[in-house]
Amino acid sequence: MLGRVNVCLAVASGAAPSPACPPQAIEGAIGGNAYQHSKVNQWTTSVVEQTLSQLTKLGKPFKYIVTCVIMQKNGAGLHTASSCFWDNSSDGTCTVRWENKTMYCIVSAFGLAL
Repeated sequence: MLGRVNVCLAVASGAAPSPACPPQAIEGAIGGNAYQHSKVNQWTTSVVEQTLSQLTKLGKPFKYIVTCVIMQKNGAGLHTASSCFWDNSSDGTCTVRWENKTMYCIVSAFGLAL
């Protein structure tokens, strides 16, 4: 999508979004660990900080917002939603769902042009 921010893996040419950035941050923070309630705060903080770090290193004129939800796999349902009032020609979002045998991790990254 030419002209749109690529918040997951920004490239100079403005290529279509690719969800590579959040999975790298998730793998780096959580890796093959099993769900541990005592570690969730540490993991979510690490995921959002790593994702923001990767995005800001791109040096693009954007403000970024990153959210992360980690949920234990126990059969319960989880529903999320977001809504934005922005410029569709320059702003964008990417949501990635990652999972292992014991948990789900949902990361949303929003890029807002300055």
